[in-house]
Amino acid sequence: MQTACLFKGPYVSTYPSFFPPFLSPHIGVLITPKSRPTNTSSKKSVIRAMPAAASSTEIDNNGALRNFKLNESSFLASLMPKKETGADRFIEAHPEFDGRGVVVAIFDSGVDPAAAGLQVTSEGKPKVLDVLDCTGSGDVDTSTVVKADANGCIRGGSGASLTINPSWKNLSGEWHVGYKLVYELLTDTLVSRLKKERKKKWDEKNQEAIAEAVKQLEEFEKKQTKVDDVNSKKTRADLQDRVDYLKKQTDSYDDKGPVIDAVVWHDGEVWRVALDTQSLEDDPACGKLADFVPLTNFKIERKYGVFSKLDACTFVTNVYNEGTILSIVTDSSPHGTHVAGIATAFHPTEPLLNGVAPGAQVVSCKIGDSRLGSMETGTGLTRALIAVVEHKCDVINMSYGEYTMFPDYGRFVELVNEVVNKYRVVFVSSAGNNGPALTTVGAPGGTTSSIIGVGAYVSPAMAAGAHALVEAPPEGLEYTWSSRGPTADGDLGVYVSAPGGAVAPVPTWTLQRRQLMNGTSMSSPSACGGVALVISAMKAEGIHVSPYSVRKALENTCTPIGCLPEDKLSNGHGLIQIDKAFEYAQKAADLPCIWYKISISQAGKTTSSTMRGIYLREASYCDQSTEWTVQVDPQFHEGASNLEQLVPFEECIELRSSGKEVVKAPDYLLLTYNGRSFNVVTKLSDGLHYFEVYGIDCNAPWRGPLFRIPVTITKPKIVQTHPPLITFSGLSFQPGHIVRKFIKVPFGATWAEATMRTSGFDTSRRFYIDTVQISPLKRPMKWESNAVFSSPSTKSFTFSVEGGRTMELVIAQFWSSGVGSNETAVVEFEIAFHGIDVSKDEVILDGSEAPVRIEAQALLSSEKLAPAAKLNKIRVPYRPTDSKLSALSADRDKLPSGKQILALTLTYKFKLEDAAEVKPQIPLLNNRIYDNKFESQFYMISDSNKHVYAMGDVYPDYAKLPKGEYTLQLHLRHENVQYLENLKQLVLFMERKLDKEAVQLSFYTQPDGPVTGTGSYSLSTLDPGSKEAFYIGPPTKDKLPKNAPEGSVLLGAISYGKPSTVVSDQGNDPEKNPASYQITYQVPPTKVDEDKGKNSTSKTSKKSVSERLEEAVRDVKIKVLANLKQGTDDERAEWKKLSISLKTEYPKYTPLLAQILEGLLSQEVEDKAHHYEEIIAAADEVVDSIDRDELAKFLSIYGDPEEEDFEETKKKMETIHDQLVEALYQKGLALVEVASLKGEMAALAANLDAEVVEKPGGQSSSSPESVDLFEETFKELQKWADTKSSKYSTLLMIRERHSGRLGTALKVVNGMIEEGDPAKKKLYEERISLLEQSGWGHLVAYEKQWMLVRFPPSLPLF
Repeated sequence: MQTACLFKGPYVSTYPSFFPPFLSPHIGVLITPKSRPTNTSSKKSVIRAMPAAASSTEIDNNGALRNFKLNESSFLASLMPKKETGADRFIEAHPEFDGRGVVVAIFDSGVDPAAAGLQVTSEGKPKVLDVLDCTGSGDVDTSTVVKADANGCIRGGSGASLTINPSWKNLSGEWHVGYKLVYELLTDTLVSRLKKERKKKWDEKNQEAIAEAVKQLEEFEKKQTKVDDVNSKKTRADLQDRVDYLKKQTDSYDDKGPVIDAVVWHDGEVWRVALDTQSLEDDPACGKLADFVPLTNFKIERKYGVFSKLDACTFVTNVYNEGTILSIVTDSSPHGTHVAGIATAFHPTEPLLNGVAPGAQVVSCKIGDSRLGSMETGTGLTRALIAVVEHKCDVINMSYGEYTMFPDYGRFVELVNEVVNKYRVVFVSSAGNNGPALTTVGAPGGTTSSIIGVGAYVSPAMAAGAHALVEAPPEGLEYTWSSRGPTADGDLGVYVSAPGGAVAPVPTWTLQRRQLMNGTSMSSPSACGGVALVISAMKAEGIHVSPYSVRKALENTCTPIGCLPEDKLSNGHGLIQIDKAFEYAQKAADLPCIWYKISISQAGKTTSSTMRGIYLREASYCDQSTEWTVQVDPQFHEGASNLEQLVPFEECIELRSSGKEVVKAPDYLLLTYNGRSFNVVTKLSDGLHYFEVYGIDCNAPWRGPLFRIPVTITKPKIVQTHPPLITFSGLSFQPGHIVRKFIKVPFGATWAEATMRTSGFDTSRRFYIDTVQISPLKRPMKWESNAVFSSPSTKSFTFSVEGGRTMELVIAQFWSSGVGSNETAVVEFEIAFHGIDVSKDEVILDGSEAPVRIEAQALLSSEKLAPAAKLNKIRVPYRPTDSKLSALSADRDKLPSGKQILALTLTYKFKLEDAAEVKPQIPLLNNRIYDNKFESQFYMISDSNKHVYAMGDVYPDYAKLPKGEYTLQLHLRHENVQYLENLKQLVLFMERKLDKEAVQLSFYTQPDGPVTGTGSYSLSTLDPGSKEAFYIGPPTKDKLPKNAPEGSVLLGAISYGKPSTVVSDQGNDPEKNPASYQITYQVPPTKVDEDKGKNSTSKTSKKSVSERLEEAVRDVKIKVLANLKQGTDDERAEWKKLSISLKTEYPKYTPLLAQILEGLLSQEVEDKAHHYEEIIAAADEVVDSIDRDELAKFLSIYGDPEEEDFEETKKKMETIHDQLVEALYQKGLALVEVASLKGEMAALAANLDAEVVEKPGGQSSSSPESVDLFEETFKELQKWADTKSSKYSTLLMIRERHSGRLGTALKVVNGMIEEGDPAKKKLYEERISLLEQSGWGHLVAYEKQWMLVRFPPSLPLF
């Protein structure tokens, strides 16, 4: 199965900076053998370590070193690299241009305003202007309004009683309340730490409770003399149940975290917020609501809070929609704070650790959703852009992204273009961490024309200092994992490079001030900080700021990295130089602010899409010259004057080519506002080539290129051998070295088997091995391996390929692997191509008994044909049961254009007969964030209790759900109402893993094989050029999984070839085969029930017509009674009148009496005592109407099945039995209720349908008579039913509780909970009551926290 490469989220490298085993994570020490000894006894070694202090040496603009050593100051400077980009020189020359007057928007996981260096700017202004959660993951529903009672108390959202601080000003007296589970606001790392610490304290309390329970059991056994006494056995069992329950809690403990209550009110000027955090504190006197210092929206007062000393987590608050939504903003990872620190941190006493622009201010726009593990969402991205315009930000940094199918396309790109072109904001973003192969840049940074994509660079100083390498590389280079261009449509992709690692501030909850991170996530804020410096200087000197002019200054003043033209695909135009960029901006101050839009199409070829560069990758382009039409359109900012700017615009452009022998273009071009087109002709030679056609202003050549047309050409190597095998020998590698090979995959190849042999080194080496192929309208097909060779050895790999297309093979030694060793690693890489060409890439079984014919052939070499197919998933389609279209709040969801964003909420219902792993699939929308015309999507799955089991967005995940009925709500957003209207009947699939129900399919040589079971097919050998056909049969009906309704689809994988066992351990699993394809089976209509209607003809009755008529009239009367409503007093009176009449007419007819009892049970009346007495009386009438001796006799003998009326008698007796048991059960419950009411207790313990509580000392409030009657009823019930079954467990639990056997009662109620789907709330309340009576406070607190998870008052906000 071909897989597109996929990455998403923050661009932080997941790999350590170095790998050799002799290097610790903190300081590098390399142990190198001085010589190769012949015996171990004479072995010597020398230790080379980084000196504590040494003289600093000069580093040139490219970061190359000469006799490089670190001293303390250069070491500190390397932790926050600024020398490489000239930022330090710039600030030293212009200290007042350090970012002052510039506002930077950080699109990320959130910024901690309490982090080191993020309090104030270099001139003492607030560093962080606003902190926003654009995702909504911290939203609290505060639409519930309450008023304080006479004691100044209110009922909080969690149900807790809260005391209001009397000094708080609230003119309306209205308090908005809500609650939040704290863990929902925190990162997984922090939650893990808190759980560990909380579990330790909980274990101590639970262990104390276990010890006490064991002690009680031991004491009872010592005192006990009568071993066979029934009561003694029950008491001992109860004590053992207590011990067992406590022990089980240790294993089942699952901390869902503390609950905080939130209160929002308006003080006459602003909305205020206070939190009650008592559940986070060990000291009950701490965290009270009344002691909280109220906050307001952060931008007003710029104040923040901390939940508790234990978590040390900073939060801010914002109130929206007139107090009905509270946003509690926390970060979803340390990433955003680190990024903000690189760009803008200011440390007054540690200037070397300052960010690039310490004078700049920050607006934190959290786009990483805490509910999704910090994954960005369309909602977060859109709201962040709205905030940029609202706060008049100058520059945006976004260190997030993922692969895209369509570059420079989608809803987010449209909004970005508006922000850049209309509101003149510079947008800087990371290019991605998916290198070193070409065309691995991610969206939006590497694929969007209006965004500056930044690659990650590491200098010798960074390597020696921040990464603590024992020996720095001789010159600066791009990190191995940094993504490379070009984009799929030929644009450069990586536009500039900047330092991609830093030791920067992190949130306070990490319990440290700073941390090393590396990735293009770090290079982007480094470049963004540089942009802030340039803008700061431009503003100070009155130079008009435009993203067009700033970008041109940045790109045209870069210092090149590397000496080859194709290095631009890795490094962009080079390493940014801030001082030179500002000099350029000064010189260009009076020039018009223009960007040049490039659109390219192949001459003579009709296509609806255009490209932004020329990218010739396939072998078919290598055989002849190609001609391309290039359209250049000058782009002015929105609002430019027609007469003053557009009409006068005219430029004489000299066109130059960096490789005239390959790429030819006209010499000159006269460019006006309406643009011009010209043609470019290309000719090829072997290998990878990069060229540029660029335009120079004839009147101001100092400006450098005004526009560039990237031309990337790869001429692949043709595999000539048969069978197809290609070997690359003698490849030499030093740290950071990259070898690229381009191969035309032979037609007919579907997988490759590769072998990598290494030699020439004796310390560990890490290599990245990637292959990439590109196909139209698909994400790049990428295979990658991170291979570590601890010593020279051989490794083998298999991966899928697409025949006839160029494949790039990249082998790269990790940039820090082998540093300190002068040995050159030598690699031999061999690839053997294999393939079985089949007539059907995707097999569809239509649900009939007919098999599908498949034809296979081997085009390259002899192959083993061993087909295997498995169906291991099922997708069931659903349409919405409800749809709701609404306008969102203008506070956060009104676009800068003034258009209001709308939301469509679709509701789907589904049921699981058994526990399963499920995943919602929306084929129209899934797997696309940036290349999607819809703004966003978000779903949540909940049960009937509103317990949310799963949330997700464009990348749904499997969720484990227990048996039961569920609701899925899907939330879609867009400004266009028609788009949303078109989706009101959107089809959604619930995908379920089959696991044990997976179906292995069979293959046949005959078309009748699936029916006759003959002619099975298993294995053969395909010779080159020969064809063979076989059939794949549908699954037999007995193999179909349960709960596979008509219209659902079974899906799985099918494979045909059998790779070498040396490189594959697939067994018979087609999904593990490197070349597998999708197979589906459409579930047909279900089998017709042949037995239906067979017994519809009734036997001839022995009763007379008048008798049958009388019985029919009686049954109709009872049916009328059953259908009467009892909602009002009058309706109940009518029901009672009829029931008395019928009872007089049929006094001993059990079905009537059972129906009267059922009617009484459904009534809601105020006089509870009288009502329960009526139920007891009605139950007695049912019991008295039954001949129990006759019933017992029948049940014991069970009759003769050969008798004519056996079935009818059996059915009648079973019905009577059920009515007897139900009457006894309801009588028992009513007796408990009567006893409770007569006892005049102050509080009633919640039972499922009964209310009982013990008096102090364990004495029941019930009278001896009622206890005796209850016991008598229970024992009678035991004769006729298993009282331990779930149906009657309520009564058993009450009995055990009355008897003081709380452990056994807990065991019973737990059984009831486990069998419920979902369990009723009253059962959990009963468990809490039992735990309270048992004195286990730690378990009571634990269960109460879970109650808000299992039974929330409402669904969370989207």
